[in-house]
Amino acid sequence: MLLASMKKLPYFLFRLPEGNELDGMLTPSRLQATPSSHLEADSSALPPVVLLYGMLGEPANWTATAKALTAAGYRVLIPQLPIYELPLKESNLQGLIAFLERFLDGACPKTPVVLAGNSLGGQLALLYALRHPDQVAALVLTGASGIYEVELGTSTMRRYDREYIRERAALTFYDPRHATDELVDRVQLTLNDRQKVLRLIRMARSAQRETVTERLHELTMPVLLIWGRNDRITPPDVAYTLRKHLPAATLHFIDRCGHAPMMEHPALFNTLLLAFLQRHFPPVAPNGRQASAFVNSPSTSSALPAGT
Repeated sequence: MLLASMKKLPYFLFRLPEGNELDGMLTPSRLQATPSSHLEADSSALPPVVLLYGMLGEPANWTATAKALTAAGYRVLIPQLPIYELPLKESNLQGLIAFLERFLDGACPKTPVVLAGNSLGGQLALLYALRHPDQVAALVLTGASGIYEVELGTSTMRRYDREYIRERAALTFYDPRHATDELVDRVQLTLNDRQKVLRLIRMARSAQRETVTERLHELTMPVLLIWGRNDRITPPDVAYTLRKHLPAATLHFIDRCGHAPMMEHPALFNTLLLAFLQRHFPPVAPNGRQASAFVNSPSTSSALPAGT
């Protein structure tokens, strides 16, 4: 049974109202995917899309994207990354790569996937692709680390200072209103846990060491870069470096956008993502012809031409 499998795999599942079972995130009550205008597609012919979040992130960062992708016929997986659960000595990117290897071997064995990652999740996607290029059909990177990050503020986190945490969280976004009370509460709870803080520190140091610039030329699969033009953590120069060294990369900037475009401008982010996926992996209708799947998300003229 579907619900029974939730206990075996570190990600959640939900159902479309018609009863179709799709891999996704959150719980059925919080994320109800509804049918939108699209041709019936055979998702078995499409590569699964795996969404990876950042170091202080959570699966819910990808809610809007998961909805859009499943509505367009794509299978979506969002693993719960064991950032706080790995043994202390394994709290590094190599530990996350090993986890992702086990996860994908169980969830979609011998099936090339599209890896989409934000921040640390983008660096994880790059490192996994370098180790398993034949298992990655395409990459989608947004605010990805692995080149360099700008260190914002003091290196000593005042764990009990709520306003300081709110200020730091707000720097993630162009619009500070995205640093909600719920987000601040979650980060503060994490930073008040000594064991979690120790693992965050080790993971952050690992991310600084595991840079990928010199090996980017090895990644020949299609790559979509969606970047916030106002990203203060991985500035636009990081995106330009990725585009320069990745042989098949396309770069789009989103104006008035910070480090998490899929959260701050989900409609535009999803429009760019779906256009990329449908260009490289068009859905197949039951009659065997290519189908043009689309979602009811507002189109926008803010998207920049490829290579901008």
